[in-house]
Amino acid sequence: MKVAFHGAAQTVTGSRHLLHVNGHQLLLDCGFFQGRRKDTYQRNLHFTFDPARIDAVVLSHAHMDHCGNLPNLVRQGFAGRIHAHPATSHLTDYMLLDSGHIQESDADFLNRRRESRGGEPVIPLYTMSDARRTTDHLQSHGYQEVFEPVPGARVHLVDAGHILGSAGIVLELEEKGRSTQLMFSGDIGRRDLPLLRDPVLPSEVDVLIMECTYGDRVHGPPAKAYEALRTAIRRAADRGGKVIIPSFAVGRAQALVYALHQMQERGELPLLPVFVDSPLTIDITSVFRTHTESFDDETKAFIASDRHGTAFGFDKLTYTRSVEESKAINGWPGPMIVISASGMAESGRILHHLRNNIGDRRNMVLITSWMAPDTLGRRLAEGEKVVRIFGEPHEVRAEVVAIDGLSAHAGQDFLVEYARAVRGQVRRIFLVHGEAGPAAALTEKLREAGLSQVSYPRQGEEAEL
Repeated sequence: MKVAFHGAAQTVTGSRHLLHVNGHQLLLDCGFFQGRRKDTYQRNLHFTFDPARIDAVVLSHAHMDHCGNLPNLVRQGFAGRIHAHPATSHLTDYMLLDSGHIQESDADFLNRRRESRGGEPVIPLYTMSDARRTTDHLQSHGYQEVFEPVPGARVHLVDAGHILGSAGIVLELEEKGRSTQLMFSGDIGRRDLPLLRDPVLPSEVDVLIMECTYGDRVHGPPAKAYEALRTAIRRAADRGGKVIIPSFAVGRAQALVYALHQMQERGELPLLPVFVDSPLTIDITSVFRTHTESFDDETKAFIASDRHGTAFGFDKLTYTRSVEESKAINGWPGPMIVISASGMAESGRILHHLRNNIGDRRNMVLITSWMAPDTLGRRLAEGEKVVRIFGEPHEVRAEVVAIDGLSAHAGQDFLVEYARAVRGQVRRIFLVHGEAGPAAALTEKLREAGLSQVSYPRQGEEAEL
């Protein structure tokens, strides 16, 4: 038996890890690579394995860098089952349909420009039809429910505490009389995050494949990030500014809405208009409302006592679905808050809000999550004074504030604790889903903790288990 690392290897996005067991191929995640645009299309279009030979997929969660390329996998011949937690299956339905729409729209836009120049047409990575066919392959399993996606692989999911339905994947592998217990962490959450239960630590693991996104950074407590968020918004509101927040539709947007709900109910903020301007976020929030069984006890208690009866609705909050409603927001005077997708500010309505607002010193761009290299979000977070939006340069006069403590990824201290939970049994630790600096820093900390068999596999590297 062996594992091959086909994505999120020495980078953060594009999670794809392929297990070979008893002549079968089991893929853990099938995500989008996100980065420099000229590289992204080709890296997502062409798999470094044969999709038709994959027997099954186990999906850790519904973020696009983990599930986003599943329709392309199906389009190129995959015919098996995609196993996931019920909330992940529900979220993935919406995520893939939205992505299929974006792929079609982007290709149509590019082809109109190419036609005028006599260029070759661009084929979308996949279509909405491909996305619909993909959701037919989904099969749901609750936490701790044992299933066997391929012969010789008994699998169960544990709560990863990262987003709704996120899971660590625990696999008991049997081949030729030899048994190996492997765990893929997926994205590891944090203790005391809003909405979610705490992550389940690994146990009885021989091989651990774990993320290292923040392997070089210790997060402050979520309560401190909550305070920083409140302080930043008040500062912008006091000068009459608009707060523009690029946000992932899954997880981050709901956490922000919940935090703003709490702040307004407690009188910690003035009653500002808050707009959630993203049709996908509206759909995803409906999934969160459906799966309240996955919330932590604090959130359940808040909902039970709240006069609105939900974590995701309050006075002055407006969800905008239509293009006309989205455009109308630009005519509203500040102060106000706009939460919009995409999370890395690479596409979608957030680009229009940024274009209309980053030139005003009263306004604020609030960065609340990790931004991949070569994205607009990363350029803003790194303080670039001029950025390109829709191909045109824009001077950044608005205040840009980055609040790291809101991350739903574990920091270095919890990552070390996570790995130490299997010290004494674990034979190999593979670090994935992280850039070189964080991986090196975490490797050193793990070795100090007595975990010496740590490696940072390259793209395409294989390892015997």
